[in-house]
Amino acid sequence: MTDLLPIVLFLPFAGSLVLFALRDNGRPAVVKTVGFAFSAATFLLSLLLYARFDAANTGYQFVTSIPWIPSLSVSFSVGLDGISLLLVLLTTFLTPIALLSSWNAVEKKVRQYTMMILLLETGMLGVFCAVDMFLFYVFWEAMLIPMYFIIGIWGGERRVYAAIKFFLYTMFGSLLMLVAIIALGIYASTLPGGHFTTDLSLLNAIGPQIPMTIQLWMFLAFALSFAIKVPLFPFHTWLPDAHVEAPTAGSVILAGVLLKMGTYGLVRFCVPLFPAAATLCAPYISALAVIGIVYGALVSMVQTDMKKLVAYSSVSHLGFVVLGIFAFTEAGLQGSILQMVNHGLSTGGLFLLVGMIYERRHTREIREFGGLAKVVPVLSVVLMIVTLSSIGLPGLNGFVGEFLILLGSFNSAVLNPWFAIIGATGVIFAAVYLLWMYQRVIFGSVKNEANRGLRDMSARELALMIPVLVFIVWIGVYPDTFLRLSASKTKELVTMLSHPKAALPPVSEPVGPQK
Repeated sequence: MTDLLPIVLFLPFAGSLVLFALRDNGRPAVVKTVGFAFSAATFLLSLLLYARFDAANTGYQFVTSIPWIPSLSVSFSVGLDGISLLLVLLTTFLTPIALLSSWNAVEKKVRQYTMMILLLETGMLGVFCAVDMFLFYVFWEAMLIPMYFIIGIWGGERRVYAAIKFFLYTMFGSLLMLVAIIALGIYASTLPGGHFTTDLSLLNAIGPQIPMTIQLWMFLAFALSFAIKVPLFPFHTWLPDAHVEAPTAGSVILAGVLLKMGTYGLVRFCVPLFPAAATLCAPYISALAVIGIVYGALVSMVQTDMKKLVAYSSVSHLGFVVLGIFAFTEAGLQGSILQMVNHGLSTGGLFLLVGMIYERRHTREIREFGGLAKVVPVLSVVLMIVTLSSIGLPGLNGFVGEFLILLGSFNSAVLNPWFAIIGATGVIFAAVYLLWMYQRVIFGSVKNEANRGLRDMSARELALMIPVLVFIVWIGVYPDTFLRLSASKTKELVTMLSHPKAALPPVSEPVGPQK
């Protein structure tokens, strides 16, 4: 199957077309089943990518390249390396879980809602698969549209405000990135024998050779765009509104996948294209990351809404990811890449569980609960495991990523050890706000009579949480299953960063199945 990657990429899109053709608003069960079937099939096919991936090879694999705009050397080029493969697997894993979580929660415009989720999946996969910068930008913008509608139509009371804020913030950053992409292509055309191009393989060789003054401006344009998406402090203000107002599935995908597009962009574009500028800016970006770690944790402590607490925790957790990236060490980069996956599992799981509690009580206020361990013991145990995962308990996934990030940051040649020391306080603060939330919601006596009749987790809810729990434990016990995929690529990046004026080896020679 030489075209496996394009099939994985466009299968959710095909599912949305099937749903569009059904035009059967009277039978939502059929719509939900079709949507879930297409998303589950996408995940199963993505497992073939994992099975056939050569972890020792640093080049792009499963490459498909088709000329798109020949006059500008723009092509439809997709491929995977160890970094993007992990995020593709995360995307295809979380999407069917998100659809399953909203099986009973979404009652209006079910067909349109399912179509938006599937279109969003194709957009997210395209961002991680694209190896042409123009194609990357197209997918980056395309995924904004379904997410805008998911928040704006199926969200909470302030959904329109949250949707517009999300769209405007991201669009502003995207325009800066577009300018930088065009500038990068034009610079390529000024070289002897050069021409305008958006081919990432060629630009990876050209970018490090750009004079420092120009390189710095290009780096800042890319970095600001990705910092807004992460979101990095102080560009985080759109995130709590979007999370709180989005439906449960929207929050899971937003936290689990969309935020990783920012950190992925930093690793994929900012660092390899502009290594000298990245090295110069590393202490300043790391300072913002550390501020975000502490700030996000402190703000989470004072939240009275469980969903908003989890939303602000993302600012803190993703600060760790950015800190690890700009440590420019193998341990830091490996930890950041793994932590992208870990955050998707743990924070996505927390949003799923908060959504389940909300479906039962129609409130997320912590003060409305207490004593749930006596009423819903299974849900309480699952929530405990996911909470401990988010804290970073040894033996669970969060510990591995945070340990590698702090180790890499402490041993970094470009960062002061105090970055790691101050960042480590975020782990302590996470234990404070998450355990305090868990204590107030789960333990104690049942003081609110409305909580006595709550039902425990259903078979459907257990079915969507068990896979999340399996990976939480799997990564915590044997992380090499996932770390080995990106090991050779991170080693190459660190080697290149130690000689910032040397270009990356061209990756125009594709490996693996290709068209």
